[in-house]
Amino acid sequence: MLLDQIQKENDIKNINPRDYQALAAEIREFLVNKISVTGGHLGSNLGAVELTMALHLALNLPEDKIIWDVGHQSYTHKLLTGRREGFETLRKYGGMSGFPKRKESDCDSFDTGHSSTSISAGLGLVKARDLQGENHTIVSVIGDGSLTGGMAYEALNNAARLETNFIIILNDNNMSISENVGGVSKYLNNIRTSNAYLDVKDGIYDAIRNTKYGEPVVAGIRRAKNSLKQLVIPGMFFEDMGITYLGPVDGHDTNSLIRVINEAKRRKNAVMIHVLTKKGKGYAPAENHPARFHGAEPFDVATGVPLKKKMKANYTDIFSTVMIKQGQRNEKIVAITAAMPDGTGLKRFSHAYPDRFFDVGIAEQHAVTFAAGLAAGGLRPVVAVYSSFLQRAYDQILHDVCIQNLPVVFAIDRAGLVGSDGETHQGIFDLSYLSSIPNMHIMAPKNKWELSDMLKFAVAFQGPIALRYPRGEAYDGLSGFRAPIEYGRSEMIYEEKDIALLAVGSMVKTGEEVYGSLKRQGRVCTLVNARFVKPIDEEMIRKLSHTHSLLVTMEENVESGGFGERVRTFVDECGLKVRVLSIAIPDEYVEHGNVELLKQEIGIDSESILKRIHKELGEN
Repeated sequence: MLLDQIQKENDIKNINPRDYQALAAEIREFLVNKISVTGGHLGSNLGAVELTMALHLALNLPEDKIIWDVGHQSYTHKLLTGRREGFETLRKYGGMSGFPKRKESDCDSFDTGHSSTSISAGLGLVKARDLQGENHTIVSVIGDGSLTGGMAYEALNNAARLETNFIIILNDNNMSISENVGGVSKYLNNIRTSNAYLDVKDGIYDAIRNTKYGEPVVAGIRRAKNSLKQLVIPGMFFEDMGITYLGPVDGHDTNSLIRVINEAKRRKNAVMIHVLTKKGKGYAPAENHPARFHGAEPFDVATGVPLKKKMKANYTDIFSTVMIKQGQRNEKIVAITAAMPDGTGLKRFSHAYPDRFFDVGIAEQHAVTFAAGLAAGGLRPVVAVYSSFLQRAYDQILHDVCIQNLPVVFAIDRAGLVGSDGETHQGIFDLSYLSSIPNMHIMAPKNKWELSDMLKFAVAFQGPIALRYPRGEAYDGLSGFRAPIEYGRSEMIYEEKDIALLAVGSMVKTGEEVYGSLKRQGRVCTLVNARFVKPIDEEMIRKLSHTHSLLVTMEENVESGGFGERVRTFVDECGLKVRVLSIAIPDEYVEHGNVELLKQEIGIDSESILKRIHKELGEN
């Protein structure tokens, strides 16, 4: 196998150019087989194989630097830098990350995980290079979906001023996670489909090549700033900004890619190479269903069908169903997503009410302020977003929604630990950053029925309100406890004395387990479903302080600024005679791995909590 010849960075340069196509096929086969077992980001990686090969052939790593936007497409890069064995533990606890990590390899020049950051980071590396008198090449690789993010344009605006080399590669597969949207997508599509440009360009180049000095003339045309495309497609966006545009280039032609990258390396300014690729290239199920294979669970290679059958509805499914029903009952309800209609469960809503659904692309800041405008205009917007992505719009939540006290609902999916995607995707900060904002209200459901009830409450609420729920199967326990949702009020599950467990959202299930263990030990104790994180149920805490010596708060969020801290502050300020034990995620980033294993490692599983309680009580 050709892959056997690649043990470290730059080994690919020993491969005969005749074998590039065969190597690409081996890489794709390797990725499909490995990811079918571990799960991971398949479609984006299959689409970027030849592009990655070309970068490794044209550059000298680790001296030269590649910044992968988001990092979904970095698997081939890891394979070509000697991390083949790491795929056995891909995205597992203690194993290889699914994203670029500087601590993992010198060839990973910048940690990524969220979109639209690569050009800014690349520009920083360029300036660091020049200030230190160095001469290596910096390449930022960004997808067309990530290019919809405003941060990318802030960076492009600054890159346009450069008088030194900086290469930006636009990996254009006409997809983000879902179908790309917006003006940028339309603009790029015009370039992709401009047959007049492509046909005229190829025809003229071919004619020139047949003359005596053909190749030097063609090379000169390619290098010219005001190239042929300016005549056929006037006013090119990137050129008008001051960034040299090269392309579009076939992203699956390794030799062509090498040539254009080498051409770009000679420029003394910022260069945009526009590369056309196909997401899922080489594996039919991924080509046909790119969204399904964006973040794939283990699957059968022959069919592409997931190995684990979905047995129960997850929280996203419940949200999706309730949104449809609420949309039917209230025509003022509108839904917003930032390029995640499938992931957030809004796809069905978009089909049922297309005029009331808005996919704004990868633009969380815009999504929030857009929602504020909709609310100010008399509508009831629901912004469905992952917890780790909502933090990108903190200023907009504070400034545009909460100062005006506008009725915007934040449906926060993937709240808490999400597992295999690691530090950049763990939704463990939302309770903290949202609690810090005046006029914000926060709820968390204990099970699937409570999610339904809370969403109905939220869309009728007169102010900003957030509803956070975890990834995975919706809990269907405690079905007999369904007291109506009352503002700022918790729900008593089991009431006794001595030890009170106050659990938030997903931790109610864990609280049940701890409660059961304490009862089996002969303890008397209480279990409370907190429901509201802001405001906390002060009346309930006062009541519990009269009959309990210990309050144990439980949340799937960092301790700093979280539910437990708010409870402890209230207890201290009121001088209540009760101790508070806060069970939360420590002040650290949580790496990738199985969620249940991660809970054990950070001490928020039932067994760890039980030990913490005994220690607090002075018991072994």
